[in-house]
Amino acid sequence: MSKYFEYLHTVGFEETNIVGNVYYVNYLRWQGRCREMFLKERAPEVLADLQDDLKLFTLKVECEFFAEITAFDELSIRMRLGELAQTQLEFSFDYVRLDAGERETLVARGKQRVACMRGPNTRTSPARVPESLVRALEPYAP
Repeated sequence: MSKYFEYLHTVGFEETNIVGNVYYVNYLRWQGRCREMFLKERAPEVLADLQDDLKLFTLKVECEFFAEITAFDELSIRMRLGELAQTQLEFSFDYVRLDAGERETLVARGKQRVACMRGPNTRTSPARVPESLVRALEPYAP
């Protein structure tokens, strides 16, 4: 299994529903947060490029659930590069509950497809994945 980028998260009450388990949309939020932290920590050049005219459009997200989680569960959201094409990327995410005694439980698995675009907001067009992003993702490739 390839190495992963890890984002650690503690579930809060605001992320749960009336029954007490995590509301499903939060898993998608955590995918985005994990991706953002990856860019901040491993690809700061891409953040600068985003200030210019690079845009990362999320085309598709999915998540499959295996177990429920609740408030104060400790999670590791683990991101890997699933696929790299000329203008698109696909990330895969494992959501792992970190239980006491160093036991881990896979609670969900997700994917996210992203397209790289450039140009003004009214006239964007597909663009190659920036070389700096390709380099930053190499350790997390299959």
